[in-house]
Amino acid sequence: MCGLAADVRFDGGRADVGAVQRMAACMEDRGPDGGRVWDGGWAVLGHRRLSVIDLSDRAAQPMTSGVQDVTMVFNGCVYNHEELRHELASDYPFRTTSDSEVILAAYARWGEAFVDHLVGMFAVVLVDRTGERVVLARDRLGIKPLYLSPVDGGVRIASTLPALLAAGGVDTALDPVALHHYFSWHSIVPAPRTILRGVQKLPAGTVRVIDRSGTTDRVYWSPTYERDERHADWDARDWEDAIEDALRVAVRRRLVADVPVGVLLSGGLDSSLLVALLAEEGTGTTSTYSIGFDDAGGEQGDEFAFSDVVADRFATDHTRIHVPSSALPGALLDSVDAMTEPMATQDVAAFHVLSQRVAESRRVVQSGQGADEVFAGYAYHRPAVDVPRGRAADVFARSFVDPAASSHALLEPGLLPATDVSHVFLQDSLGAAGAETALDAVLRFDTHVLMVDDPVKRVDSMTMAAGLEARVPFLDQDLVALAAACPPELKAADGGKGVLKAIGRRLLPAEVVDRPKGYFPVPAVRNLDDDVFAVARDALLAPEAQARGLVRPEARLALLEDPTRYRTRVGGTVLWLVAVLELWLQRQGIR
Repeated sequence: MCGLAADVRFDGGRADVGAVQRMAACMEDRGPDGGRVWDGGWAVLGHRRLSVIDLSDRAAQPMTSGVQDVTMVFNGCVYNHEELRHELASDYPFRTTSDSEVILAAYARWGEAFVDHLVGMFAVVLVDRTGERVVLARDRLGIKPLYLSPVDGGVRIASTLPALLAAGGVDTALDPVALHHYFSWHSIVPAPRTILRGVQKLPAGTVRVIDRSGTTDRVYWSPTYERDERHADWDARDWEDAIEDALRVAVRRRLVADVPVGVLLSGGLDSSLLVALLAEEGTGTTSTYSIGFDDAGGEQGDEFAFSDVVADRFATDHTRIHVPSSALPGALLDSVDAMTEPMATQDVAAFHVLSQRVAESRRVVQSGQGADEVFAGYAYHRPAVDVPRGRAADVFARSFVDPAASSHALLEPGLLPATDVSHVFLQDSLGAAGAETALDAVLRFDTHVLMVDDPVKRVDSMTMAAGLEARVPFLDQDLVALAAACPPELKAADGGKGVLKAIGRRLLPAEVVDRPKGYFPVPAVRNLDDDVFAVARDALLAPEAQARGLVRPEARLALLEDPTRYRTRVGGTVLWLVAVLELWLQRQGIR
């Protein structure tokens, strides 16, 4: 796990060592255990290390192949690295027990197809000096980020967008299409775009080869959301058994580490299932961590009652973390500083504070992100049940998307495209072949487009800013592919996540399964309590905001006069949505 950086040139010039050093220095929090820079002339690689597998210095990166003129930086974890090492040992002289070196050995054997053999979360940059090319790869669900920015004669690459800004020379103008997505989808900007015109993201499940002749992409994984005849005779119990087995494997895979692995325990179904399955593995006492805030606006600020039940049942070493309201404004600003892109979800600060505290005693945790998207857990999924396939985009738009007219009324003229580009994107994505029903199409879009740039990005950003590696079993590639083939009515049953609830009733206390759906509660943010409102107000009234001219004066006045009146389709406040964008731009020094 780390922060990676690269500068590569294909015009015969030398890459910029200083730029890579600045990028790597910007990511020291992600990799507190050391950093190195490799200078290959036309390519320079940098790396910040968080030691998790093979803690010795010989496993440090950048790492050069033992059989090829290939040097690599890598962020993430390859869970099947031991199996691959055994398979590749006959023709590769391993010098470490790291998963990093297994990637080099896999590239030597299979070339660009090495990614097809990896099970894990990863972002990889390989410099192949013999082939005079660079190979980039991102894991199937986009758990590990990879940002790119063009430079004269080449490209710069980093694990975070702020690292690219630190290198300099980035076009920081706002991307109008990305801005439209941001305000349509509650701060989500899907790959390849970012909010800035000069930075893009490598899409999930993609291998990119760059050489003097240009760029070639290959999407190497895209599961079908259709019924498979191999499962034609399965009943509900068969699906429950198969998914339980796949989840058990996913949890076991994510124990691969040379350091202890804990769990972020919210007290909800998803993280509680992880604790239950870890207890079955017999690896000793599991450390679990829960966070809570003060109550606000009539809403409870913690779910300790449920997390305590799970911790007691499975005898975990449990830590409660309570954050008083007085600490929240500072936590909000710290979380904005840690964002790789602006993210307005109410629980970002919670993840940031939680990660900082957990990192005091653990380097790796498992987390329950992804279960709702994969197994139809959200209320906005339900309208797609039992509607014709062709209506998927319309029903999803009504339950999730904020109307384009609202964005045009909010922002100054000329900032957004004249057409509803987000709806066109939505229609194209949901209308694509490979999804059998309307709910299949919605879950595919949520899992492979929106989720990558919302909960996945949120958790990676906040945990890595603390030097903490978060692993997400519900996004195991085999589990996701199996869930995609599962009849959608089984996933949507029982108010959502029907299959997981059935599994939960076998493994968990009833009060944890049969409870109203909870979220990671930060009620002071959701309700814009006084101190939180002050953060938002100051952001919108700052001189930088006035000079930027993002929000119409009359819209700003309305938001500040009645801050909780205007809400997104998923319950967030429009004021906070605007404030986070403005705060992020200000704190990144973008004028």
